[in-house]
Amino acid sequence: MTRPGGPDALGTLDLAAEPIGPGQVRIRVTSATVNPVDAVIRSRPRQDEADAVRVPGMEVAGVITEIGPAVDRPVTTGDAVMAVVVPSGEHGGYRADLVVPARSVAKIPAGLSDVQAATIPMNGLTARLALDTLALPAGATVAVTGAAGTVGGYFVQLAKQAGLVVVADAAPQDESFVRDCGADEVVPRGDDFVAIVRRRHRGGVDGLLDAASLEAAALPAVKDGGTVVTLRGYEGDGTGRVRVAPIFVRDHAEAVAELDRLAELAGDGRLTVRVAGRLPASRAADAHRSLGRRGIRGRFVLRFD
Repeated sequence: MTRPGGPDALGTLDLAAEPIGPGQVRIRVTSATVNPVDAVIRSRPRQDEADAVRVPGMEVAGVITEIGPAVDRPVTTGDAVMAVVVPSGEHGGYRADLVVPARSVAKIPAGLSDVQAATIPMNGLTARLALDTLALPAGATVAVTGAAGTVGGYFVQLAKQAGLVVVADAAPQDESFVRDCGADEVVPRGDDFVAIVRRRHRGGVDGLLDAASLEAAALPAVKDGGTVVTLRGYEGDGTGRVRVAPIFVRDHAEAVAELDRLAELAGDGRLTVRVAGRLPASRAADAHRSLGRRGIRGRFVLRFD
């Protein structure tokens, strides 16, 4: 977009190809996932001249077409890959031609389409980072709000694989999905979530991922000295009873070992990928309008064909 605004601010532009440098690869993007953070990028006020054109998008899939010098990843041209993108100005995932660090890339496993793979890198890495930040031992109890969402669903599965007891919220229509992800307990989504958790777990759970952005309202579910991980910063009451740990996946976009592991888990079926729908990139505005609709599960993916 060339101006901030709603979904209709998005349009198609011809941009110069990005230069490639050491440690980078060029990707012919075939799929780009639409995430809520993209709407934040789209609507925020313009900062400076470098922000005159803004391209959203934090995760993509496609084919490597060029490899820069000093790349230390086992990739070759023609490889089908998925990648995390850190947007800045004209650089973002909604590009047919994109240059990223090779360490932000993982090969797409056999049996997974590029559309499916595009939903893994940023969302999966966010879930992985949340789990690592909580640093709970096997057998500990962790709660998650927004468990039926993309990050929440990945987190439930990763937490179970780490040997944790998972307490997840869900609306009635999402309960079976959350249980299939491995949740040990499912609590109705809504204002009673914290009260029910406290009733079932005297003193509170050991940690919590607040993927639904309940902020201060979620803190009483966690025991004294426990940790709450947030995904969009934190603007709560500043209590010292629990540790609040905001995480930002853009700071970990080159966590290459974790990306490779996520690809492996998805290829083995141990991460459940959900695609809400696919649209041509020219209909990005329609995909952004879907972000405000209730009941949509999974992510919309833009196609660059």
